Amino acid sequence: MKIVIVGVFPPFRGGIANFYETLAERLSNNHEVIAINFTTQYPNILFPGKSQYIESESSTEFEADRILSSVNPLTWQGTANRIIEINPDLIIFKYWMPFFAPSFGTIIKKVKRNLNTKALVICDNIIPHEGRPLDKLLTKYFFNNIDYFIVMSRSVEADLLSLYPGADYLYTPHPLYDIFGASIQKDTAKISLGIREQKVLLYFGLIRPYKGLDLLINAAKLLIQKLDNYKILAIGDCYENPEPYSDLVKENGVSDVFDLRMEFVPNDKVNLYFSAADVVVLPYKSATQSGVVPIAYHFNKPVVVTDVGGLSEIVNDGKTGYVVQPDAGSIANGILQFYNDYERVDFADQIESYKQRFTWNEFIHQLENIIS
Repeated sequence: MKIVIVGVFPPFRGGIANFYETLAERLSNNHEVIAINFTTQYPNILFPGKSQYIESESSTEFEADRILSSVNPLTWQGTANRIIEINPDLIIFKYWMPFFAPSFGTIIKKVKRNLNTKALVICDNIIPHEGRPLDKLLTKYFFNNIDYFIVMSRSVEADLLSLYPGADYLYTPHPLYDIFGASIQKDTAKISLGIREQKVLLYFGLIRPYKGLDLLINAAKLLIQKLDNYKILAIGDCYENPEPYSDLVKENGVSDVFDLRMEFVPNDKVNLYFSAADVVVLPYKSATQSGVVPIAYHFNKPVVVTDVGGLSEIVNDGKTGYVVQPDAGSIANGILQFYNDYERVDFADQIESYKQRFTWNEFIHQLENIIS
């Protein structure tokens, strides 16, 4: 099968680029895959982070044509013309916010007028975490020309069916990221990160309001009298004003136990943070699914997640992690429960078995099934 994948590839950075690249590589084992990348993903004035790009080229970078700008309609037409020239059997998009609906929708609409090509969308989000009035209208503009959908959480499934009750779709969980290398010895990782404490908790990934970092800072205050010799390490690029978080750490008197590092972690350093951690905490206030849990499972690390969106769907409570309510008290109790069970439960063994259902081979198999 000849497949075109339209989306975000390196040199853009982040979980979505990692997903696209891995998807292209895995599909290319059995199919002819052509990747079309952005020249401009977000205009710099609209991008809330420090940089959209990785600092050095990935050695596994999948070759992609950089011809699409999210804000230049001429490139939308040019991208459609390129796809028509390729004449693929299938076009794959990933959808995570309506900002991309005009470009994606224009491309697929023109392609469909000229080719009998099928289109599939892998849906991260359909209704955004931070919504705007035109979101549903823009999403429908794009989705009206899509044949198949893949959703990775039941909450996204519900959003899809609210817009398209008869949608031809498949539910399959987010596959594990396996591009971050192997675990290293915990003490070695801690020394490299400058951590001396015995117990290490990790918050990892983008810092945005819905991801609940403030809840974790408040939980840290509750833990001071109940947990000893611990450090909460929170690291990620901050997509908002960072000062309220720094101020909250000081106000709560948790500067000694809360290590806040607002910076992007390149792929070749990710294993340091997960290897150093005992447990990974996702204190989200809302969610669909998360790419952080699959990274944690790759390193056989248990998780404490809040019961929002689809997070609980990929946690075997008490064995691969804990599901708690999205408030500081519940998060603190989940962390305490983990350490109470730490010597009794072999979390790594439980995760090693549980995560087999989230392999990339299984995800590709499910994708091929829906289009067959």
